Amino acid sequence: MNKIRPSAKDALAGIADGMTLAVGGFGLCGIPEHLIAALRDSGVKDLTVVSNNAGVDDFGLGLLLQTRQIRKMVSSYVGENKTFERQFLDGSLEVELVPQGTLAERIRAGGAGIPAFFTPTGVGTRVAEGKETRIIDGREYVLERGIRADFALIKAWKADPNGNLVFRKTARNFNPMMATCARVTIAEVEEIVPLGALDPDAIHTPGIYVKRLVHGVAYQKRIEQRTTRPA
Repeated sequence: MNKIRPSAKDALAGIADGMTLAVGGFGLCGIPEHLIAALRDSGVKDLTVVSNNAGVDDFGLGLLLQTRQIRKMVSSYVGENKTFERQFLDGSLEVELVPQGTLAERIRAGGAGIPAFFTPTGVGTRVAEGKETRIIDGREYVLERGIRADFALIKAWKADPNGNLVFRKTARNFNPMMATCARVTIAEVEEIVPLGALDPDAIHTPGIYVKRLVHGVAYQKRIEQRTTRPA
């Protein structure tokens, strides 16, 4: 099976209105920026997007918010995006805020075939409203459901033609678990190497999880907040 697609547009074939997408990245690190741009150009809408954060106004998932292609965001941190803020406040964007560790575990659980789990995080807060709770060993826990997606869009550093992936540093935070939770996983990678070039012990995501690959070039390496001190 040839997993390498000639362009981001080709790699996104099959994504339709109303689908749920898991989109990797931590801040602006490790986001599949070319796939996101191609998704914007495709015009698909009414998307539910599961992502740790929502990019910034003019980059990453912020591009899809600008064009109002996202109906609902499931995220843990959204503080860098004024477009997100405006749409949330005017009621045009549905938002499910999830504690970051819980979000990571919900994605991991979905990929592992675990439908739900109990966690103490969020007990007694708005996070637990409307959810089942249970006392276990004298402590209260809230039931959280695993997350499954129609497609996952992730970003890796290196891949071989079989889809075995290696992530680099912070990009390893959410991308590997998102690769497991979707029906179809599309990986955007900086470098595609020949079969056998990757040390098997260094592979973070086995190719069995990856259906499509696209080679990305000219990455921007943006920084969300640049903090400096006077010279």
